[in-house]
Amino acid sequence: MFANYLPTGAEYFRLLPEMILTAAGTLIMVLEPLTGYRRKRFLGHLALAGLLAALWAAVVAYSSPGPAFNRLIVVDGFATFFRVLVIVVGILTVLSCWDFLARHKAESGEFYSLILFSVVGQCVMVSANELITLFIGLEVSSIATYVLAGYLRDDKRANEAALKYFLLGSFATAFLLYGVAWIYGVTGTTNLVDIRQILESRDVIHPILAVSTAAALMFVGFAFKVSAAPFQIWAPDVYQGAPTPVAAFMSAGPKAAGFAILLRVYLTAFGPIDQSWVPFVWTCALATMVIGNFAALAQNNVKRLLAYSSIAHAGYIMVAVATGTAPGAAAAMFYLAAYAFMNVGAFVVVSHISGRGERKVNIDDLAGLSSRQPLTAALFSVFLLSLIGVPLTGGFFGKFYIFKAAIDSQLYWLTILGLLTSAVAAYYYLRLIVVMYMRPAVDGEEELPPLGGGLKTALWASALGTLALGIFPSAVLNFAGASGAMLVR
Repeated sequence: MFANYLPTGAEYFRLLPEMILTAAGTLIMVLEPLTGYRRKRFLGHLALAGLLAALWAAVVAYSSPGPAFNRLIVVDGFATFFRVLVIVVGILTVLSCWDFLARHKAESGEFYSLILFSVVGQCVMVSANELITLFIGLEVSSIATYVLAGYLRDDKRANEAALKYFLLGSFATAFLLYGVAWIYGVTGTTNLVDIRQILESRDVIHPILAVSTAAALMFVGFAFKVSAAPFQIWAPDVYQGAPTPVAAFMSAGPKAAGFAILLRVYLTAFGPIDQSWVPFVWTCALATMVIGNFAALAQNNVKRLLAYSSIAHAGYIMVAVATGTAPGAAAAMFYLAAYAFMNVGAFVVVSHISGRGERKVNIDDLAGLSSRQPLTAALFSVFLLSLIGVPLTGGFFGKFYIFKAAIDSQLYWLTILGLLTSAVAAYYYLRLIVVMYMRPAVDGEEELPPLGGGLKTALWASALGTLALGIFPSAVLNFAGASGAMLVR
């Protein structure tokens, strides 16, 4: 297939974001042993510059859309949307981690390189037009994220988080690869468009049981990546044990990339057999919403609460996937953008108040935050209200579009149950706001350090993104609608 094939300049141009990120990550690793500890922040600035350059490249690459490298990847509106999203998450993570790493005396170029390499894998995932390319991107992202979870090597909780994530992630990857092998055995190809054409063809007889089994096996790998039930059990322990900036990154970047490949594979390749997988996704969405929200009610650790919250929000996005329609795909894309801003912002606040050794991560540690740092409490409230789905925030329109797509697809009971679980979620989010504003600080409580420049930028950027998507949602939704329609050919 690749005999005498020579990539063109335009094809390299479409891969420019990944090339920039790889070059920046490699350069940071080269400079790491040559940089004194007091100058490690410079490597963070270099990582930020690489991410900003990759963001520019992702936007510019969309001016020349199309397939590249013999259709292994494709640059279209869908890929560009998620490329921009995961790079923005990387930028917010780098900005928010400077103070955290300095507080734990853990500043190192390795951390920034791992962030960049993980984003590279996510960019490859979202632009993959072929299952093997998708798997390579998934592994590049996952391996870097496994190491990030255990980055604080002297912290037993981080070591446990990394080990659990690695072992369970490897097991889930085996299911994904087995599913890829099955679909290749049935269709003779791993290209997503070719698989769809073969499944649609009336001239080719394919065993529906084998195709459905392949789709189910692959779904295990994808569901683990997005922490959807019943494959969500790793998320609370890993989010709680990982460094808080890493938990923020994991909750938004890899999750967005995971849903991107889930949408592209099932709406493009497996679209002709949607009657086989939609009921399973429907059930998975309901279980994820129920488990995530009701388990969050019992949590006193804020990081663990946000982990179960992340599971619940994966359930809402699965509702959009269950529609199997272009409006559902658009709603999922919009929700993932809003979720990235509000969830990263919430974790950034937790990172700020957690203190050295992350000892102050319980709900009671938020007491009196409104008087100790009014701005931090106000921004945290914006993120929590958006997670609830209050109007004028991105979370409101995200849920509105998802449930509207579900109603249009006649998923009435799923919509009703989704709204009921959202009401349950309001309790534990409002509980955090009540503690911040209505419970006084403990006497002798250690003063919080002032917000650093990077931390303040990350918080304001997240808050502005959350509010912008809640006040002016049409631009993002229109682009997502046009891009999602390309998946349902």
